[in-house]
Amino acid sequence: MLFTDLSSDRVVSAFSKVGFKVIRQGKHIGMSDGTRHLTIPRHKRINPYTLKAIIRDAGLTNEQFKELL
Repeated sequence: MLFTDLSSDRVVSAFSKVGFKVIRQGKHIGMSDGTRHLTIPRHKRINPYTLKAIIRDAGLTNEQFKELL
């Protein structure tokens, strides 16, 4: 499953629900839950393949991420 038309703000909000916190902001947004570190590009529309890799790095499945949205 590919997620299309998701902004970085919406993705950050979804990951915040599972314990990730913003640790730095700039051209990219860095998030961490203490163990894992995510780098999310700051775009109005994140590339679906990039987002899929970020979801995998967070240790979530596509279905789990979909429930967070």
